[in-house]
Amino acid sequence: MASLSHRINDDRRRVLMALLLSPLCFSAWAKTETPPDLRRIMALEWLPAELLLALGVMPLGVAEIPNYRLWVAEPQLPESVIDVGFRTEPNMELLAQLRPSLMVYSAGYGPSVEKMSRIAPTMGFTFNNEAGRPLTMAKASLRQLAQRLAIPDAAEQHLHTFSTFMQQARAQLQPYTRRPLLLFSFIDSTHVLIIAKNSLFQEVMDELGIENAWREETSFWGSVVVGIERLADIQDANAICFGHGDEAMMAQVVRSPLWQALPFVRQQRWQRVPAVWLYGSTLSAMRFCQVLQDALEARHGVNA
Repeated sequence: MASLSHRINDDRRRVLMALLLSPLCFSAWAKTETPPDLRRIMALEWLPAELLLALGVMPLGVAEIPNYRLWVAEPQLPESVIDVGFRTEPNMELLAQLRPSLMVYSAGYGPSVEKMSRIAPTMGFTFNNEAGRPLTMAKASLRQLAQRLAIPDAAEQHLHTFSTFMQQARAQLQPYTRRPLLLFSFIDSTHVLIIAKNSLFQEVMDELGIENAWREETSFWGSVVVGIERLADIQDANAICFGHGDEAMMAQVVRSPLWQALPFVRQQRWQRVPAVWLYGSTLSAMRFCQVLQDALEARHGVNA
């Protein structure tokens, strides 16, 4: 009888272990996992910070807030949000002291998941997918985050608002479809960051029917750094230059003979506009459209 009892117990252990390792069990755990405290979520990169804000969740802490205000600008972060250090190297001691309920990050950016997981549960997001469709990726990420936070309706409501917004933008931004549009931001006085294929803004422009004037190289991020002289190859295009607190440098650049010789400068087809985060999500896409609309109104139809 003892040996039979042992065999029965062994069989029970094997069955339990099989259940514990099965995908069905993991799925059940995922569905019953306690949602994190929405008041104590840390965003270690600006993309996941934007995803939280799109869901109506204000993070307790965000990395590199001063640079966020220069490069992202909107949505604004209140003074109560804590700066938790650099995006590449956040202050792990401070994070541990703040006892976050969840830390959201961009995959492949910053500390290892192993290090972060010692402090709190984590969730990572990727900017782009294999098809080079960051906006499509952002919508999927938004739904995934909303599920993790147990607020799925918030994602659907935002995406409905986004869809309505884009329908209106297509009509309002129709004048931009008349000629290609060049998008860039200055890195230094001799180099610019070009928005290219695979970018968030490229996917937005595809929806709006706007042609990108840059048809050369790109990257996973949909951007490429080139010398200003490369812009001389762009003919018969409108140009938008995104600022990021670089007014003093721009004042120097616009006086240079090279800049003044660029076709879109000579034709008075360029405008400088406020910062929009190039590697964001749906909120950045909406701000991009709004900035284009504001620029269009500022031109009053001149050289449209």
